Amino acid sequence: MKKFGGFMKRIYILLMLVMLVWGFNVSAIKVLVAHIDPILLTSVRIFTAGIGVLVIMAIMGLFRLPSKKEILTILSISLFNVVAHHALMGVGLLYTSGVNAGIIIGLGPLLTMVLSTILLSKKVTVFKTFGFLLGFTGVLITTLTGEDGFAGISSGDFMIFLSITAQAFSFIMISKLNPNLDPRLLTGYMLLGGSFFIFFTSLFLEGEPGQILSLLDTHLFLVFLFSALICTAFGHMVYNFAIKQVGASESAVFINFNSFFAVVGSVLFLEETLFFAHIIGLVLIIAGVLIGTGALQHLWENQKRYRKKSA
Repeated sequence: MKKFGGFMKRIYILLMLVMLVWGFNVSAIKVLVAHIDPILLTSVRIFTAGIGVLVIMAIMGLFRLPSKKEILTILSISLFNVVAHHALMGVGLLYTSGVNAGIIIGLGPLLTMVLSTILLSKKVTVFKTFGFLLGFTGVLITTLTGEDGFAGISSGDFMIFLSITAQAFSFIMISKLNPNLDPRLLTGYMLLGGSFFIFFTSLFLEGEPGQILSLLDTHLFLVFLFSALICTAFGHMVYNFAIKQVGASESAVFINFNSFFAVVGSVLFLEETLFFAHIIGLVLIIAGVLIGTGALQHLWENQKRYRKKSA
């Protein structure tokens, strides 16, 4: 039992580490898109991450080529999980602050819950409804912070919202399609396949691939490697492994820290201003996720069972 507890403790530490780098990744991308067109940057960043994942899988002896059926699954999930999610995130960060983006990202688990209710015919409960209303209120307070009120809601805020909605929908697709590939290997192929689509899109929309030479700058290159290899490649691999050990409900608790670290990173690295309304919005979103996804109730029930066993 003690050995199992030690293993779970390490899993929790790994999950916190992933949330830390994912949160700081918002600041990293914000820095990079200031010098390179976001769609081109996203394609190269995702391609690098995909190669990194596949190399690691080969070293671990888990690499294999997908079947024809699996290729279709990879492409369909990648369209939302990689192409729409990462491209919209990159473009959105051009037009909004890192603080706003970080807080809106916190709606991810709640959106997944709402889409699960709609698309998978899951039961609508009072807790889910209350959680959604809390989270939505938090986003409104966050995006309306400033002198302009409703006029201050930027296109960037909306793109970040669409980005996490696309990611939430991809989670539903994964649960319905149930691919047989190892989830870490699936991640590598999705990143690699999605990067090509994003790259050709960037040629059509931006048409200046030479901008990528900006990465020859040492500072930008190090930020790029951190974002591609640590945040995207390593982060997704560790998350996919850890989530199997922890379970879906507990994962919602950890995902909340993604927003927290994104806000902290924006204040520390981008020197953005944190308003009191931002804090209120963040608290409401976290409360909404904990209540709406059932994570709080699940953790409470687990604690009660643990106390009974210990008694």
